[in-house]
Amino acid sequence: MNDQLPPDDPTGDDNGGAIRLEPFSRALSERYLAYALSTITSRSLPDARDGLKPVHRRLVFAMRELGLNPAAAFKKCARVVGDVMGKYHPHGDSAIYDAMARLAQDFAVRYPLVDGQGNFGNIDGDNPAAMRYTEARLTAVAEALLDGIDEDAVDFRETYDGEGREPVVLPAAFPNLLANGAQGIAVGMATNIPPHNADELCEALLHLLKRRSATVDDLLALTPGPDFPTGGIITEAPETIAEAYRTGRGSLRLRSRWEIEELARGQWRVIVTEIPYQVSKSRLIERTATLLEDKKVFLLGDIQDESAEDVRIVLTPRARNVDPKAMMEQLFRQADFEVRISINMNALDAEGSPRVMSLKDLLEIFLEHRREVLLRRSRHRLAAIARRLEMLAGYMVVYLNLDEVIRIIRYEDDPKAELIAAFKLTELQADAILNMRLRSLRRLEEMEIRTEMTALEGEQAELAELVGDEAKQWRRVGAEIREMRKVFGKDTRLGRRRTSIQGPPMDVEVPRAAEIEREPITVVCSAEGWLRALKGHLAPDAELKYREGDGERFRFHAQSTDRILALASDGRVFTLDGDKLPGGRGAGEPIRLQADLAADAEIVDLILLPAGGRVLMATSDGRGFLAPADALSAQTRAGRMVLNVSLPAKAAIMRPMPEDADHIAVVGDNRRLLIFPIEEMPEMGRGKGVILQRYKGGGLADAIGFKLADGLKWPSGDRVRHETNLAAWLGKRAQSGAPPPFGFPKPPKFGLDE
Repeated sequence: MNDQLPPDDPTGDDNGGAIRLEPFSRALSERYLAYALSTITSRSLPDARDGLKPVHRRLVFAMRELGLNPAAAFKKCARVVGDVMGKYHPHGDSAIYDAMARLAQDFAVRYPLVDGQGNFGNIDGDNPAAMRYTEARLTAVAEALLDGIDEDAVDFRETYDGEGREPVVLPAAFPNLLANGAQGIAVGMATNIPPHNADELCEALLHLLKRRSATVDDLLALTPGPDFPTGGIITEAPETIAEAYRTGRGSLRLRSRWEIEELARGQWRVIVTEIPYQVSKSRLIERTATLLEDKKVFLLGDIQDESAEDVRIVLTPRARNVDPKAMMEQLFRQADFEVRISINMNALDAEGSPRVMSLKDLLEIFLEHRREVLLRRSRHRLAAIARRLEMLAGYMVVYLNLDEVIRIIRYEDDPKAELIAAFKLTELQADAILNMRLRSLRRLEEMEIRTEMTALEGEQAELAELVGDEAKQWRRVGAEIREMRKVFGKDTRLGRRRTSIQGPPMDVEVPRAAEIEREPITVVCSAEGWLRALKGHLAPDAELKYREGDGERFRFHAQSTDRILALASDGRVFTLDGDKLPGGRGAGEPIRLQADLAADAEIVDLILLPAGGRVLMATSDGRGFLAPADALSAQTRAGRMVLNVSLPAKAAIMRPMPEDADHIAVVGDNRRLLIFPIEEMPEMGRGKGVILQRYKGGGLADAIGFKLADGLKWPSGDRVRHETNLAAWLGKRAQSGAPPPFGFPKPPKFGLDE
């Protein structure tokens, strides 16, 4: 629709008619933007100053209004939810109760804000009991967040129905955002701030007060990383953690904590005592049991849950000779014994704008908020002192002129005006005198009044000096942080660090045989590249069926745990897993479904991946080299480029070299055989190679490595020929060679695996 409106709108008027024409695109964008901003600022993102979303702030404030301080008796959660929903938060009661229950879960919140009594759920993922059965009150942490709220420390606004008022933000004498973290998904943005240790945060705050130029790296020396309520071990490089806290975005790995429990007769088992944050223990055990049943974790024999109040998951190995580190590494890879925690420190700043902040940014916002709260409370107290001093001055007038004051009050028609005129009082003083009870007159003693006035004047002078001196303000903020540290520090049960931070774990090799079931298979590949794996080791003469016009090209025995190397004519080597090969039913599947073969390429050789050692790589024009077997394996479908081929030549041969091989035999299409020492062959991971044999016509037919003392073997009809006197064919690499012995196969192939 065109965004340009007609100049004359017959349906509207200047005073706003009932119908207003507006381009659909503009109307949609304005309304969606309003919805997005509402979701971001009023629902999903926490405030960086108190670390709370609106629903949590309203919950804490409503419980405070109900008098549910830490020393008070518990009240039903249904009462709290009803007050929050009716007065402050016009949303569903289930959403409010879920938020409240989470604030009481010590496995979900590092420093709970709600002290719950009853069933509030557990680490197994069970839901809390209904709100009519559970009771709650505030914790000391929540009380610290509310400290000073009656002293004009923060702004208030009208509630959604205009009948009451609620705080825009809490005074927050506790670094709640970083201490408890936050998670939320808004429109077009999200937040995921992990919890931290309050004692370490206090230390970082105090350091930042002393050195405002401190860097994130300086602060990380004091606050090294998250501290999750369920413990665990962070296994991430320090530089990775530092980068996440500098930019506000990143991720880290969190692992379960485990230990080995020794048993009798050399037996042992692993005890998992801590699991990653926000992982349901019951689902973790269920998932692991499924992996065990599906035979995907062969190093594990059994899993049992012996947890009570603490976590105790018992992992029994398949055999006592299993490496416990390898078993745990297998579980870390396949189950949630290790998870990746994302970091996205997105929060609303003091102006209510969402932005991703660094660790230093969040600490500075908290400090500025505490200073602002201090100033507002100080000014509020100064106003209260001024009011009290004014009233005390009026009381002094009463004390000095008691009889006259009583006369005026008793006989004058307008005692307030007469008092003001007679003693030059203010309205506040006159009202205070008139509102005094008679029994209070006996307590009016000059010394007591003057003592109170002196004390108040001294406090007034201190506060006035504090308000006018920024350095003193920061010193007072530091003193408040030190007091907070005493209450929630590392020496307390709640404050001790629970999560360990280590560097990246050492690479633990999990044997491939431990990840899948070892079974004998026969690998078959047809001339047209159709691949399959039949169960068992078939006899060499076992009859197999192929597609019409196709036939056998490769057949060899292997295990399901083996890896197969496929050499393409363009010089690229692909790695295939034995357990992932197509089954033996029918003709199999094209190898192109397993590897990204070029359109003009074909498979020219297929072998088992040797365990170490070297492999002879050669092209059809007689060039080649020795490649380390480990350098040929590739983890992707794209394979690995190994042989650099110059057209019209093609990659031709990929032969594993026996460990004791000391010579290489090559034979060309021109039926000339050459044997030369293996030392003349270079070893490289990729390249074109060197000339193995020269040809006047044709190219390379076959090549193998062997031990010269054992002689050379080749098939001849139903027999195997064995030649040990090979002096006639010995020479230097790149020579043309001599005709092979009598009875050598046609076409020339060695035909036997040496």
